[in-house]
Amino acid sequence: VQLQASGGGLVQAGESLTLSCTASGSDFRFLPGGWYRQAPGTQRDLVATINTSWGTNYAGSVKGRFTISRDNNRRTWYLQMNSLKPEDTAVYYCSTGRFYSGKYTPTDWGQGTQVTVSS
Repeated sequence: VQLQASGGGLVQAGESLTLSCTASGSDFRFLPGGWYRQAPGTQRDLVATINTSWGTNYAGSVKGRFTISRDNNRRTWYLQMNSLKPEDTAVYYCSTGRFYSGKYTPTDWGQGTQVTVSS
């Protein structure tokens, strides 16, 4: 599966940004999606996931501000990010993978897209 992420940029605190990730090489309807982020000097952390039935899950730090969605016709996952904070600054990565016993494990990655939030 090949993933292509886009939509990063520089915004001010409180503003919004939407990331997109388009997949190819497999039947998108059967692909769960996940967004991760990695700030300098930190590990890559899971931000949000969406399964093939549109079920979603979020990290506590973004719950209520970020929304993950999918468009099967466009073969694309989205991450709508509202009320952005400087601590959201990171490289964001999209992924696809598998759910095992409710836990998401990524198997394929897109390239990162930089999100910078200024105060």
